[in-house]
Amino acid sequence: MELINSIQSEWLKTRKSAAAWLCIIGGLFIPLIFLIGFLYNRQTLAMYGDEGNVWTLHFFQVWQAMVIFLLPMGLVLATSLITQMEFRNNTWKQLHATPQKYHTIFAAKFIVILGMTAQFFLYFNLGFILSGIVPSLLFDKALPDSVFPYEQFFVSNGKIFLTCLPILALQFLISLKFKNFLVPIGVGLVLLVATLIIVGNWEYAYLSPYSYGALTMMGVPEIMEKVNIYWLSIIYFAVFMTISFVLYITKSEKG
Repeated sequence: MELINSIQSEWLKTRKSAAAWLCIIGGLFIPLIFLIGFLYNRQTLAMYGDEGNVWTLHFFQVWQAMVIFLLPMGLVLATSLITQMEFRNNTWKQLHATPQKYHTIFAAKFIVILGMTAQFFLYFNLGFILSGIVPSLLFDKALPDSVFPYEQFFVSNGKIFLTCLPILALQFLISLKFKNFLVPIGVGLVLLVATLIIVGNWEYAYLSPYSYGALTMMGVPEIMEKVNIYWLSIIYFAVFMTISFVLYITKSEKG
């Protein structure tokens, strides 16, 4: 019950915050670009031809545009904004004065970050579906003949969400450690850009957790056949969260 109350309290802090708007705008941005492109060119999902299920082809086109840079950058920004909310408002001492255990505060903050990420996925997928439905109804007067691949849709979303976990955990760790908002943003951006440079050019690119989203969509054979990036995501996540928790609990001055 204490954890639920703490989560509710942390969630209320995010209402109308920059992180909340980032979640909405970021989730709808790429699908909206595709929708505008379809409407401007008077095209529909039929443009993908008969090479496969048009929904599957559209899904990977939209996600590829998102997952390589915009998604990880959004995770970096949102995690930093939510985690450092107490630093910016000088309210860590007030928070720790409440009758909550440290592990409850720690868990509640990260659960809210996971919830915001899930909300982003919801907005993105709604936008993806509408970007396919609206042009088809306007120009073809009917929905695509292809059956919507529900199982593949949920599995692919699950894999992409899994690859987000180590990024969230690492950014959470850095954001708790440093008071300066620019530090987690700078570290995240440097690691992301460096990862994008080495993906596809270095066989050990999988060592960077920022590469897993891109690898999921690009499917680099020499890497994907060597390691299971989804298990690596779980391992990295567990390691980063353990370090975060130990540093948070043992820190003498928490904010």
